Amino acid sequence: MPTEALFRDDPYARLCAAVVTAVDDGRVVLDRTVFYPAGGGQPGDRGELVRADGSRLAVADTVKGEGDAVVHVLAEGVAPPAVGEEVTAAIDWPRRHRLMRFHTALHLLCAVVGAPVTGGRMAEDKAHLDFDIEMDKLDAAAIEARLNELVAADIPVETGEISDAELDANPGLVKTMSVQPPRGQGSVRTIHVTGVDLQPCGGTHLARTGEIGPLKVAKIRSEGKRNKRVTIAFADEA
Repeated sequence: MPTEALFRDDPYARLCAAVVTAVDDGRVVLDRTVFYPAGGGQPGDRGELVRADGSRLAVADTVKGEGDAVVHVLAEGVAPPAVGEEVTAAIDWPRRHRLMRFHTALHLLCAVVGAPVTGGRMAEDKAHLDFDIEMDKLDAAAIEARLNELVAADIPVETGEISDAELDANPGLVKTMSVQPPRGQGSVRTIHVTGVDLQPCGGTHLARTGEIGPLKVAKIRSEGKRNKRVTIAFADEA
């Protein structure tokens, strides 16, 4: 059964009322959720399912299920709710917000470096992209300065859609070589940092770049002939 993905339209939503539609060995599917399932380099959300009696069930991870189902993976030893039970799904908002800051920052990094992306991942304390580029073309100080210019400019970040046909006609919009956006549903979700970066993306993002905060290029290293990794962190924590 599909899950209504509320985070797609409102990444700032922290909780929602929902009904349990399926349970399987500590894995819970709801009819609607604010929990983002792991994908595109962004980790799945953690949080709680709050029952009507006030008891709280810890969600250790969120992953994609069959079709459009979102699966909430309960912490080990937590007894699941019953099918048909009403719960409140509540994400760990401070953690999600950090991931949103990093995910939006990676879109800026993609634009600043301007090379094909061969991979990427984010965590709570850092994030990175791998680029198909020569090492001598990556200047940490220049990258950092430009990133912080874009952050300080407080640029709007907008969610949109592009048709499969438009995407096929503009293959340059797909910046990540290792992951292709899903086709076949008529349209693909896009993230547009106005005037800076436009690409298909299903993750959660900030409304404006200023919310990211100052950034630091923590490391640049070679991960192979075609992979040069640029790792960023928040400047006040690096």
